[in-house]
Amino acid sequence: MTANVHEVLRLQPLYQDRVWGGRALAERLGRPLPAGRVIGESWEIVDRPEAQSVVVGGRFAGQTLRSVLASAGEAIMGPTWPRDRAFPLLVKWLDCRERLSLQVHPPAAIAPSLGGEPKTENWYIAAAEPDAAVLVGLRPGVTKAAFERALAANEAEGCVRRLPVGRGDSILVHSGTVHAIDAGNLILEIQQNSDTTYRVYDWGRTGLDGRPRALHVAESLASILWSEPPPPLVKAAPGDAVLAECREFRIRRQALAKGQTLSFAAGEEPRLLSVVEGELTGDGAGGGLARGDNVILPYAGAFAFTAGAPATVLVTDRFTGGPGANG
Repeated sequence: MTANVHEVLRLQPLYQDRVWGGRALAERLGRPLPAGRVIGESWEIVDRPEAQSVVVGGRFAGQTLRSVLASAGEAIMGPTWPRDRAFPLLVKWLDCRERLSLQVHPPAAIAPSLGGEPKTENWYIAAAEPDAAVLVGLRPGVTKAAFERALAANEAEGCVRRLPVGRGDSILVHSGTVHAIDAGNLILEIQQNSDTTYRVYDWGRTGLDGRPRALHVAESLASILWSEPPPPLVKAAPGDAVLAECREFRIRRQALAKGQTLSFAAGEEPRLLSVVEGELTGDGAGGGLARGDNVILPYAGAFAFTAGAPATVLVTDRFTGGPGANG
């Protein structure tokens, strides 16, 4: 990749049916969704054996993200990036028309023993109904024994913190934290490259096939970090801010006035750019970026984007060297 390094990598969404999903990606983001399906997730950027993003437009059009990294990984990820290493993050839009299961992802220290992968994730609330909330972390004083008793009595909800949320709020959920997303949320999830989820409770729901969904109670109880304090909710506010900073990645919110330009130098690090409000134009943007777009800015490229109207973007970086570099 010695030429056109200023091109963003724009990828084709992969839509996933979920029992709790709906049609908000069409209604709020203007996406042309497959007809007759209940779409809960759009996998925007993914490099996994079972799911591959495909590049749209530009020099690598039609190629999978895996093949692009294998042929041009140094230019996209940096000079020390191994060509056989998967892209370390997975980016999703979540349409939570109904409540998700109560679940947990295994911490890195025990994930291999359970046959899973750790997954620290950040939720940015792009839109929310008036009564929307997230359930994150245990209430004070909840022990493993108390939680097991609550599960047996179908009273698990009383053990978990419920946080009302609104548009522009954000929360970082580490592996080992029990959590669920309540109904009425449209969320941009930026996470480690993992697809391991242990459901501990599912509110008595059945799946799309009409049968109860599988639970993973033993794995969940082994994964929950019982003494860890729950994460704080970052409330929406005007201006720029760091929304999440952990070993796996950093996410910054950038608020742009109409006509304001956001620039990135070449040769620093790869980044993700996510447009959550407004639209951007710029050299290498392939016709501009609209609300809902998520693109990769290669390491070797220099980029400048200008807001056509007031815009809010998330910039994700610092994801190439830590435990998030799954391969």
